[in-house]
Amino acid sequence: MQTKFEVLQAIIKSWCETQDVEAVIAHLTEDVVWHYSATAAAPKIGHDGAREFLKAYKLKARRPNWRIFRAAEAGNALFVEGADEFDTVEGGHVAVPYMGIFEFEGQRIKAWRDYFNPGLVAEGERGVSPPDYVRALLDRPVLPGSGSQPSPIQGVAS
Repeated sequence: MQTKFEVLQAIIKSWCETQDVEAVIAHLTEDVVWHYSATAAAPKIGHDGAREFLKAYKLKARRPNWRIFRAAEAGNALFVEGADEFDTVEGGHVAVPYMGIFEFEGQRIKAWRDYFNPGLVAEGERGVSPPDYVRALLDRPVLPGSGSQPSPIQGVAS
């Protein structure tokens, strides 16, 4: 049986290597509630909602690099601190720190909440590099098996 973190590692691998929507969906319960931008948008519900979000995200994101810096488990929940980084089809580069909470039912995620600053995403999409204080959050060692070190695109990490 996989640990919660190993389930997340499998999702990260599927997404970062091939952006395989169905491989991500396979790790979610049928009735998952995914707050992909917990403070800025209504959640996506179920496999259909998650698939809708992932397909739209895939259309705008290239070379995803989802990194985890810290992780902790409590009961049925996995808490992670990390960074989401990708190039946009328009030529921008997004690098944003985030916090994620995954609630499990057995080996699948039943609730997923992501917390991040949508303003940093919008700035990256416009080609604006993150400020130094954000770079300090992004340029940290990752946990084994959870993404690669940040890319040097637009000076995000050196």
